[in-house]
Amino acid sequence: MLRLTEVKLPLDHSEADLVAAILKKLGIPAERLLRFAIHRRGYDARKRSAIFLIYSLDVAVEDEAGLLKGLRGDPRVSLTPDSAYRFVAQAPANLKSRPLIIGSGPCGLLAGLVLAQMGFRPIILERGKVVRERTQDTWGLWRRGELNPESNVQFGEGGAGTFSDGKLYSQIKDPQHHGRKVLEEFVKAGAPEEILYVSKPHIGTFRLVTMVEHMRANIESLGGEIRFQCRVVDVDIEDGTEGRQIHAVILADGERIASDHVILAVGHSARDTFKMLFDHGVSIEPKAFSVGLRIEHPQALIDACRFGKFAGNPSLGAADYKLVYHAGNGRTAYSFCMCPGGTVVAATSEAGRVVTNGMSQYSRNERNANAAIVVGVNPEDFPGNIKANPLAGMDFQRQWEEAAFVAGGGDYRAPAQKVGDFLAGRPSTGQGTVIPSYTPGVRWTDLSRCLPDYAIATIREALPAFDKQIHGFAMDDAVLTGVETRTSSPIRLTRDANCQSLNTRGLYPAGEGAGYAGGILSAAVDGIKVAEAVALSMVAGTRFQQGAPREPRTAGAKMK
Repeated sequence: MLRLTEVKLPLDHSEADLVAAILKKLGIPAERLLRFAIHRRGYDARKRSAIFLIYSLDVAVEDEAGLLKGLRGDPRVSLTPDSAYRFVAQAPANLKSRPLIIGSGPCGLLAGLVLAQMGFRPIILERGKVVRERTQDTWGLWRRGELNPESNVQFGEGGAGTFSDGKLYSQIKDPQHHGRKVLEEFVKAGAPEEILYVSKPHIGTFRLVTMVEHMRANIESLGGEIRFQCRVVDVDIEDGTEGRQIHAVILADGERIASDHVILAVGHSARDTFKMLFDHGVSIEPKAFSVGLRIEHPQALIDACRFGKFAGNPSLGAADYKLVYHAGNGRTAYSFCMCPGGTVVAATSEAGRVVTNGMSQYSRNERNANAAIVVGVNPEDFPGNIKANPLAGMDFQRQWEEAAFVAGGGDYRAPAQKVGDFLAGRPSTGQGTVIPSYTPGVRWTDLSRCLPDYAIATIREALPAFDKQIHGFAMDDAVLTGVETRTSSPIRLTRDANCQSLNTRGLYPAGEGAGYAGGILSAAVDGIKVAEAVALSMVAGTRFQQGAPREPRTAGAKMK
């Protein structure tokens, strides 16, 4: 097939218009066109008065070779590349052990699925509950202010991405087509087929719940096993002639599960697990992340600013945005995890702390748009000696989450402030025209107590600058809610070129919690990559020789 790129059409075009554009670009009569499929569809909204849809298409034609030869000078016509995923190994019949996976978020699920498809019958250990029970516990916090520390937005089947916008795009390089494999598996599990071709695919929370259940069933049908409410509290690591080697994990109830291949896919909020691994001497280093506040505007305002007269067009959907500002103090503020037509949600996993996040359903039809406005922080900003305590970023997060809990009234309400008051440096006493969506509710206050002074100063400087790009962004009644601290993992579990821990053989740190991903897609891709490394090691029957550490492939702050 041929790949055609940059096919531009108006928003209200018909399928006949698309066919006509293909024929025109290739210069062929209709009878030579056999079939076509959409590879990618995006839009060009640089001019609000003239917004177009932009297509990449895969086209089958008669005499493909001759046509391609005649169009050799056109960079927008080429052969369709092979994007098929290929398994790296198949489990031997005499396999004596099974790989363990700790965590059932996107990373753990895709690692488990690929290992199961290769015949390795993985065991996945999840500290939280099955997704529907977990959903009920999450609603308990949102509706009644009752937190279950083991079953919440962060912990449970599906991981943190289950309660998000379900964004499925990333900036990672993916020469092995792992990302395509992820999207295809999601479609098989019930995701809309459009995620295979739209430029910014998303799923939404309700669909993610059903997808996760279908993926679990698939893993189990292939011989895998998923065990819930199984919190790993310790690991068995022995020193040998070839170095340290993990041999087993120990659960909270005392059960010991043996394995020489353990994938650690715990997510960015498994602080007790990070502490346990640090106590065992597993190689860990502190990592930069970002902290900030959620901001809410009427979605109609964002739509009008981004799309002008085309606001509300179904081909465009709810508008999003991406903003960056470099402040005079040397810090950078940027929008993160933007949720069109969504809600701000309570996302803490620890008692006595308040954490915010954003979530949307597939329809994206709630009244408000929300995004985090965050400021980057570095290990040098963390308290204490980061060389002696690489977990200092966790202490930093907890400090501000506790401050938000106190400022919110100590009952899991979140502290909130109107943008006009925030910019003027005065506390808010009540809401304006923008109704905050956070449940179990907000307490109007002064957010300057909830983040470091440099972060507050950076956001105050950034908001008027953002208003120049999106008129109304700094409107007085826009709502700021605090705090956003779980943008990405505060640590990196360093690993070698074969995805093993630098100093512990058989331990495979993976995904967002380990510091190698930032969001659903990149975490799932990393899960596949680590699963492949485990499969190759198990098939070879010998442990990989550790090499020099590679540059981590991370997207920085969390992309949902």
